[in-house]
Amino acid sequence: MAAETRACSRWLYALGRRAAGRIGLTVAVGWLIGLAAVVQALLLARLIHAIVIDGRPVETLGRELGLLAGVLAGRALLTGLREITGFAAGARVREAVRMELVDRIFAAGPAFTRREESGALGSVLLEQVEALQDFYALFLPQLALAVLVPLTIAAAVFPVSWAAGALLLVTAPVIPFFTVLVGMGAESISQRHFESLARMSAHFLDVLRGLATLKLFGRSREQGTEIARVSAEYRRRTMSVLRVAFLSSAVLEFFASLSIALIAVYLGMGFLGYFQFGAYGRPLTLADGLFVLLLAPEFYLPLRELGAHYHARAQAIGAAARLRAVAEAPVTATAAGGRPLPAGRELRVRCVDLEFGYGEGRPPAVLGVSLELRTGKSVALVGGSGAGKSTLLFLLMGFLRPQRGEIRVGELSLAQADLLAWRRKIGWLGQNPVLFSGSIADNIRLGRPEASPEEIREAAGRAGVLEFARQLPEGLETHVSELGGGLSRGQAQRVALARALLRDAPLLLLDEPTAGLDAETERRVMDAVDRLRESHAILTVTHRLADILRADRVYVMEAGRIVEEGSPAELDAARGVFHRLRRPLAGGRA
Repeated sequence: MAAETRACSRWLYALGRRAAGRIGLTVAVGWLIGLAAVVQALLLARLIHAIVIDGRPVETLGRELGLLAGVLAGRALLTGLREITGFAAGARVREAVRMELVDRIFAAGPAFTRREESGALGSVLLEQVEALQDFYALFLPQLALAVLVPLTIAAAVFPVSWAAGALLLVTAPVIPFFTVLVGMGAESISQRHFESLARMSAHFLDVLRGLATLKLFGRSREQGTEIARVSAEYRRRTMSVLRVAFLSSAVLEFFASLSIALIAVYLGMGFLGYFQFGAYGRPLTLADGLFVLLLAPEFYLPLRELGAHYHARAQAIGAAARLRAVAEAPVTATAAGGRPLPAGRELRVRCVDLEFGYGEGRPPAVLGVSLELRTGKSVALVGGSGAGKSTLLFLLMGFLRPQRGEIRVGELSLAQADLLAWRRKIGWLGQNPVLFSGSIADNIRLGRPEASPEEIREAAGRAGVLEFARQLPEGLETHVSELGGGLSRGQAQRVALARALLRDAPLLLLDEPTAGLDAETERRVMDAVDRLRESHAILTVTHRLADILRADRVYVMEAGRIVEEGSPAELDAARGVFHRLRRPLAGGRA
């Protein structure tokens, strides 16, 4: 745990360099506030001494009163400026971290996100990034001010009384010591707090997604009770964090008050004549005593504020553990900056003896796989669940890197290629179509944002979208909610296919492209795919016999290996694995 805390702390301090200028400005403004406090104490002490001891009328002190009012106003303005610069520093880091996390998630791709809970990732990107705000807005600047301001005040006090200055310096370390002592447990409490929040977010999202299933099986009330239990646990952890924060504040106030009292006792005993030392052999005046006494709270104030903000550090370290896990998620390669791909639409993609495993004692998901995709040819990939088909698709898209073997595009290894350019050559349609909140046309336009309305309409027609869109109130401009809400699964599949067709990428990767479609729509969709064969390389992962029989070549996967390959007729005649699969596949409409 200590090593993890140190690693998180180093990561947080490294992030601070992204807002170093704004943090430095916050520190400078804070130091000016401390300097203004010294001037304010000096003016106030002299005013009171002039009125009480020297007996000067208030009317004769207009200049001093004007200066004091100016210092008070300046200090108030500086305090406001410090809040603004501190917030800007925190906002800069949050923005940078959030964008870095999103970029890393995109770079890691579905091979990473499929292993993560969506609700937990949402909690990381929202609540846990927000938890960094006070660390950079308050704690880091205060860490510097807790040294600069007390030293500045001590430098102002020592010429008046070395004994008072020594008392300030001797008692100062007590507050940081107890700050660290009280705050040591806050880090683990904060980390458990964020873990609880992530679990609650993930659980609540799962319940929302599966609400229909829970209702049908009569388990919705039970889940309501479970959500109440998880929420109560989160409430208890929140109160634990607040309890530690309030406890640390109380402890700091106690020791700060005790230290100020020591300064007051020293000054009082000196004024009463019990001893005369610490003032360079001269008696302290009322102005001297007031000056020191007014500065004593200001001396301890930065230390008390550091203690009050220490929970921001604990909160940030608690969030950093999960943030680092996402920020350091493994990616296959640098997405951009690799060698350029062969120009033109002609593609020849070869997988040579690919091997990949997910570790953790599991057998390889892909083992010794070799296949070829080329423009003008349609390839079907067949196999049971867990055969390694999805992993092979992730390898082809560059979201996973082979542990052995290689993928070659022309004569260039994909490991050396510009992955962003490579993915622009891929049109993708997955098993579970993902649609976003917006119109049907907007979702199709994702395939090629610069496409004209006529091109969008043409792609919609080829995928069979226009058939059902004509019956909707606003046609292709009809709004759909996130995850395709408002459309059936088959309709959402056709919208996703139109998106892939609009992209007009030379390589089409289709994972169950006709799932959820009726027989007539399935035929028309596959006819549209067939028309692309001459200008595209097509790989279709499918269980539909009708789709398989359209392919030029079929690869049959089993336990991560390709166990058979050939044309559909050749494989059927061989009476091997494909022939055994053909009978259940025949239920997929020939």
